[in-house]
Parts: sequence; structure tokens; C-alpha cells
Amino acid sequence: MSTPVQQYMLVTASYWAFTLTDGALRMLVILYFHQLGYSPLEVASLFLLYEFCGVITNLVGGWIAAHMGLNTTLQFGLALQIVALAMLMVEPSLLSVVYVMIAQAVSGMAKDLNKMSAKSSIKLLVPRHAQGKLYQWVSLLTGSKNTLKGVGFFLGSMLLATLGFRAAVAVMAVGLVVVLLLSFLLMKKDLGKTPYKPKFTDIFSKSAAVNQLSAARFFLFSARDIWFVIALPVFLQDQLHWDYTDVGALLAAWVIGYGIVQSVAPFITGIRKGKVPDGKTAMLWALLLATLPLSIAVFLYQQWHTESVLIIGLLVYGAVFAINSAVHSYLIVAYAKEEGVSLDIGFYYMANAMGRLVGTILSGWIYQQSGLAACLLLSAAFLLVTSLISISLPRH
Repeated sequence: MSTPVQQYMLVTASYWAFTLTDGALRMLVILYFHQLGYSPLEVASLFLLYEFCGVITNLVGGWIAAHMGLNTTLQFGLALQIVALAMLMVEPSLLSVVYVMIAQAVSGMAKDLNKMSAKSSIKLLVPRHAQGKLYQWVSLLTGSKNTLKGVGFFLGSMLLATLGFRAAVAVMAVGLVVVLLLSFLLMKKDLGKTPYKPKFTDIFSKSAAVNQLSAARFFLFSARDIWFVIALPVFLQDQLHWDYTDVGALLAAWVIGYGIVQSVAPFITGIRKGKVPDGKTAMLWALLLATLPLSIAVFLYQQWHTESVLIIGLLVYGAVFAINSAVHSYLIVAYAKEEGVSLDIGFYYMANAMGRLVGTILSGWIYQQSGLAACLLLSAAFLLVTSLISISLPRH
């Protein structure tokens, strides 16, 4: 499989398989440990090392990929996820908070090696002049990934209900072993390797555009996770008395819809008319997104049809967030230098992981202290900051 399209399909398939297990594992951990009586802040703490290791991995992973090739970092990410899953197949009595945090840390490194490798590969597989095609390929990869992450949420809750925690993890580990073996056989061995060998200090981006976009990405993903990652599923269980299968189904449907919108984002933002996003596009969509958590919070404070408001608000928020994410994902690939592309993309996804880390901590803490509406208000404030940072991004 040596043509660019074939390699793109192979990279995408590996990314898909990884994403299924990543989404399923997150839902398994949230629901299983909340069921055991863990508080929202304790559940959030299980993901702290996951997100923190994502920060470190993205920062150094781009440098490693520039030296060893993107195929190596992608395959290493798959292998690490298998290790993380194997760690969770111990007796349930051994699953302490610290032990699960360590297993999640390994999974966090795996996720970000896999993501950085997949996104960087696209830059190298698309001709420099074909920005429209680049936008479409990035959106398709990212959108399909998020759709499958939603399927993973549902898969995780279903496997927990039918097989139990331990057997569910084992099934996912076996599936990833098969994917890893196929990637060894079919993927180009020199994908992403260049004569350019960056210094370690080059892990920090020297591009103003990349730095500004990374700052915007930090606040964008913090804003999402502040209310979505811990506060929302716990609120649905504790306040609306949903069982974990219902929670998993809603979040799965949300992420699936989010991924579908992300896949078609180029058509929503005008690709048929030859339009590709720039800094103004990112600023306007972030501003629109900020109005949504603010509106949901107002309705929650008024206790106006809480369940309906949450479901409808969540769906609209997901569609608009998907456009924001697609625009950002295209811009970082467009801004990244071809020489050492993994360095710029790794730095950007370091900011993404940092945003998720901060959002996860705040989601558990703010919800425990003040409730879901407070999480939504803080999310809206973060999105306003995202829009302000985006004003200075390059325009056509």
C-alpha cells in the first residue's frame, strides 16, 4: 500500500481502531468507578495523569517522530494502549485510585502519540498547493475519529453492562493486537522521516501563528471539558437518575453526531465556493459557541424543563463545537512547516492536552462545589477568551 490515498486509508483505519478503545475505556472508567461510590472529584482525578502525560507526550512526541518516522510513533501508541488495557485486567480488588491513574497515564501517552502521528501524516500525503483537499482530508479524519469515539462510549457502557469491566477490557486489548500486527505489515517504513533532524529545543514552536492557535485551542478544549467530561454524566446519574447505559447512549450519540458534522465542516464553511478557513473564521465560530453554554446555564438556573434543555442544548453545542474543532484542526496542519511537521503539530496538541487536563480538574471540582450551571458559565467565559485570542490569527 504505497500510494498517498492507500497510506491515508491505513493511517485512518489505525486511528479508528485506537479511538474505539479510547472512547470505550473512558466510559468504562467513569461509569464503573462512579458506581463504586467515587465522588465526581475522585473520578476526575483518575484522568489527571492521562491528560498530563498527553501534554508531555505531545511535546516530545513530535521530536521523536522527526527522528524515527511517524509510522514508529503511531505503532508505539497502539502498543502502549495494549499495555494500558492489560494493566486493567487485574483482579478488581487491586484497582486502587493510584493504580488506575498509572494505567490511564499509559493510555494518555498512547492516545497522543497516535493522534499526533495521524494528523502529521496527512500534511505529508497532500500536495502543498491543494489546501482544499487538505482541509477535507483533515476534517474527514478528525470527524470520523470523533464519530467512532462516540461509538466507543456506547460500546464501553454496553460491554460494562453485558461482560463486566474485566472482560470488556480484554476484548478491546485483543482487537488492538490485530490492528498493530496489520500496521507493521502494511504501513510505509519511512513515513515522516526526513533528513532534517531537529534539536530537542525545537519542540517549542517558533511560529507566532502556531503559538496563537495553540493558546486558542487550550481554552477551546478546556471550555468543553469543564462541563462535558465529568459534570454532565454525573449530573445525569445523580440529579436526573439515568442509569449508566442511558448516559453512555446519550454521550455516544452526541460524539457520533459531532463527528459527522466535523466530517462535513468544509461544506458548511464554503469549500464548494473555494473558501478555506482563516483566523477570522476561527474567531467568529468561537464567539457563536460561547453563547450556547451561557444559554443552557440560564435555563438551568430557572429550572425550565431541565432534561429537555440539556439534551437539545448539548446537541446544538456539539454541532457548533464540531465546526470550531474542524477549523482549528485544518489551521494547525496548514500552519505547520513541512520540515519537521510533527514538531508544530505536537506542540499544538500539547496545548490541546493541557486544556483537557485543566478542564477535567475544573469539571470535577466546580461541579462538586457549585453544580452544573456554574461549570457552564465558566465554559462560556473560556470560549470568549478563545475568540479574543483568535482575532490575532493570520487571515488570507
